[in-house]
Amino acid sequence: MHSQFHHAGRTISFLDVEGAGPSHHALVLLHAFPLAADMWRPQFAAVPAGWRVVAPDLRGFGASSPDGPSDPVSIDDYARDVIALLDHLELHRVVVGGNSMGGYAAFAMLRLAAGRVKGLVLADTKAEADSASARADRAGMLEILASGGVAAVWERMQPGLLGKTTRASRPEVVERVRHLVLEQPAEGVRRAIERLRSRPDCTPLLSGIGCPTLVIVGDEDPIAGIETARSMHEKIPTAELAVICGAGHLAGLEQPHEFNAILGRFLAARF
Repeated sequence: MHSQFHHAGRTISFLDVEGAGPSHHALVLLHAFPLAADMWRPQFAAVPAGWRVVAPDLRGFGASSPDGPSDPVSIDDYARDVIALLDHLELHRVVVGGNSMGGYAAFAMLRLAAGRVKGLVLADTKAEADSASARADRAGMLEILASGGVAAVWERMQPGLLGKTTRASRPEVVERVRHLVLEQPAEGVRRAIERLRSRPDCTPLLSGIGCPTLVIVGDEDPIAGIETARSMHEKIPTAELAVICGAGHLAGLEQPHEFNAILGRFLAARF
């Protein structure tokens, strides 16, 4: 069940589940583009004992309010909303996990409020800003969205979002992701594309990360693949790396049992 928090005239929708026993730690999960917090349902089904897991719908996705029509946009907006939610929930320091766009929001949280982050989970994401060619691809995606709506964005993105194993042998996962994407408001998708193409390069942050960090990547991810993950792992002094076989860009959805096992071991060992 989604809960809602009202902040600065907008609604922030979020999932919030506690594992068995008293909750001593909190994990905040930030979703990929163009999905919403419901992508983390397989993780909410396996919340470790002693942990509380929170997953917001980032601004304009799910049931969270969109930007105003003339509001300037920045990837930092997502981070500020998460920080406001943490204040509301009275969670001072948390482990922050992000998949793809959620990873970019996690880096923004590090820049804005590093003291709130006691651990990181970086899943199928990257620290670099968009290259010139990637920014051109974003412009093309905006045109596709304007002409064909969110359904056209899904058709364009499907081969990149899901690994070849998933697309060939897990039709129920493909359908689940398709449904999640098609549920998203076009305006939220549009403003997210603008945020993605203007986000800063966070590579300089990596060597200064001192908290326990887990880098997870699907071995079939064509967007932020193994070499990208290895590069982050090498630059973050506290990082460990896990590769999930048979998964693409949404490893937590494509191979949830493996993803949850890796995540659970990391949380138990480092916290």
